[in-house]
Amino acid sequence: MTAEASLNDRDIARIAARIDRPVVLVGLMGAGKSTVGRRLAAMLGRSFVDADDEIEEAAQRKVSEIFEEFGEDYFRDGERRVIARLIEENGGVIATGGGAFVDPETRALILDRAIAVWIDCDIDTLVERTSRRNHRPLLKTGDPREILTRLLDERGKFYSQAQIRVLSEDGPHKDTARAIIEAIDRWL
Repeated sequence: MTAEASLNDRDIARIAARIDRPVVLVGLMGAGKSTVGRRLAAMLGRSFVDADDEIEEAAQRKVSEIFEEFGEDYFRDGERRVIARLIEENGGVIATGGGAFVDPETRALILDRAIAVWIDCDIDTLVERTSRRNHRPLLKTGDPREILTRLLDERGKFYSQAQIRVLSEDGPHKDTARAIIEAIDRWL
């Protein structure tokens, strides 16, 4: 049975009513955290926020500018503070940047106070998706396929600590959102 056939609106509403904390999406850049997150939030009747957008608003700079001017450590510190605020204020769906869950303090906060969902994705799909726009600081330093493969090797052990793991394939984002809802239902 497909995710489409297994969940109706009443099922989704029942599952949404049982979710008592924010759903935080983690995973590599290009996995679909923001796009799937918007769809997931709409299906659950919850708010959606992208942590990178909130960081940019708070800093009055683009994420890429923060990386270039101040470095990754400075960015991760600000990111951790923003995610903590979002978890406190937001009972909906939060999309994080690809490196957020690697930070031990941020990861512990998310695991303790939210439902962490790792949106996993194959490298070919990640390369294709991230090539659509040139705004990813970590991909500007070399071959995107090599960088994404290395990042998955380095970060996979952290992402795997999420309570839920869902595979995002090159299909409609609503299918990934439904798979997340089904996985949350099994986890709750």
